[in-house]
Amino acid sequence: MSARQNEFGQSIGPDLPEWTPRAQPPRRLVEGRFCRLEPIDASKHANDLHAAYAQAPDGRDWTYLGIERPAEAEGTRAYIERIAKSTDPLHFAVIDRQSGRAVGSLALMRIDPANGAIEVGTVNFSPLLKNTPMSTEAQYLLMKLAFDELGYRRYEWKCDNFNEPSKRAALRLGFKYEGLFRQAVIYKGRGRDTAWFSIIDSEWPALRTAFERWLAPGNFDAQGRQRMSLDKFRLASA
Repeated sequence: MSARQNEFGQSIGPDLPEWTPRAQPPRRLVEGRFCRLEPIDASKHANDLHAAYAQAPDGRDWTYLGIERPAEAEGTRAYIERIAKSTDPLHFAVIDRQSGRAVGSLALMRIDPANGAIEVGTVNFSPLLKNTPMSTEAQYLLMKLAFDELGYRRYEWKCDNFNEPSKRAALRLGFKYEGLFRQAVIYKGRGRDTAWFSIIDSEWPALRTAFERWLAPGNFDAQGRQRMSLDKFRLASA
């Protein structure tokens, strides 16, 4: 952020005379090519999500989430019923367009319309979603909603500092590491240092171009394997 001087010779940030508070994100369908995002609904998604999460051999994907993996379908349904009532976090189910089934979920949270800041979190992707074009597209769709449709200035990613896969995912998606908030959270009876990452609006146009080029049909072979990595598209767009 460039600095300017006030009448006292102090450095201050840029004026934002046209700024107005942003809208809350809508509870509605978001369409993509590989997947779509639907506001999470236990009656529509709980059975699919329980079956998808059960594809994992153990509960390690839930270690850094607020709860442990429910053992029974009734527990998953109760969890989905609870989070579906929330507006912040606002949870979305990720629907595989080929199968029509829910294969994971993620949320927009810590929504700050006055300052134009919003976070993506509670990312809970099953083995049916991980490492697929859908997983990247789901993240892109929420970024696009936040920046292009709602006009937010800042898009955040936070995670337990011990969650190495989450930190790698943030960097792959184009987030920039901002630092470590020590002893920031207590959850599941343990302490957490929180790693912070963000994308700001001035960075979004180049990232959007990289995502769109990566997601284009021509970037995947007949087996669905990428021809060029997202990292290379990001470097080309920078």
